[in-house]
Amino acid sequence: MSENVAAAAGTIDLGGDLTVNRLGFGAMRITGDGIWGYPKDREEAKATLRRAVEMGVNFIDTADSYGPDVSEILIAEALHPYPEDLIIATKGGKLRPGPFVRWPEDGRPEHLREVLEGSLRKLRMEQIPLYQLHAPDENVPLEDSIGTLLEFKEQGKIRHIGVSNFTEEQLRIAQRITPIVSIQNRFNIDDRQSESIVDLCEQEQIAFIPWAPISNVEGNPAIQDLAQKYEATPHQIVLAWMLARSPAILPIPGTGSVAHVEENTKAAAIKLTAAEVAALSAGN
Repeated sequence: MSENVAAAAGTIDLGGDLTVNRLGFGAMRITGDGIWGYPKDREEAKATLRRAVEMGVNFIDTADSYGPDVSEILIAEALHPYPEDLIIATKGGKLRPGPFVRWPEDGRPEHLREVLEGSLRKLRMEQIPLYQLHAPDENVPLEDSIGTLLEFKEQGKIRHIGVSNFTEEQLRIAQRITPIVSIQNRFNIDDRQSESIVDLCEQEQIAFIPWAPISNVEGNPAIQDLAQKYEATPHQIVLAWMLARSPAILPIPGTGSVAHVEENTKAAAIKLTAAEVAALSAGN
């Protein structure tokens, strides 16, 4: 049964021609432990994806390195042929050499060409609506990495280009090469290093996609108090804060559980007051 729960979050435009509900789904957690291999319950992971879409989620974020390959494969198995309004964004430029280890960067043009073609195959797409450079590679000029994505865009294999784990300076370099429609950086109520990037995105009508959006909710009394007031979970309160923090923010909470995706998506309906948003932002 389709129920557009996510629509309560409002919408956001990507690149001026793709409109999605402003509560998405991050597909990193549908992989195995340590973001490695297949999950223990492959059918539950696919059911989670389908349930997200049933609840009105029409933006899914993934990457070739999640698994690696696993997240993209499961998305296609669960959802292809895709609903007309579903936007799937993926990323390239990081490696996954094993579970519970560092994610090294690889922004070489030859690597990006290989993984982008791989993503097209795994996702069963002719064009990726939003393709993001997963992170700058300090050993490769940023112009080379972004220039490679621009080549694919000109070939029609990418519709829009985004970036991830970028500073403002790196963003400006990328913008001199091609329009950038999204930035995906770590951001949550405890980690606000990208606060100025959020404001910049709002000013320039760029989508800000926070990764790791939920952190330390159990240890924050203000979040606990609001959860009680709204008869909600702490996770839902944090997501509601993000939605209220800026219209540029497109949260992508992730999970491999049907029950948890239902809980996360229902956060779209929670409307915090301006005072509550300010108090949470101030850490009170």
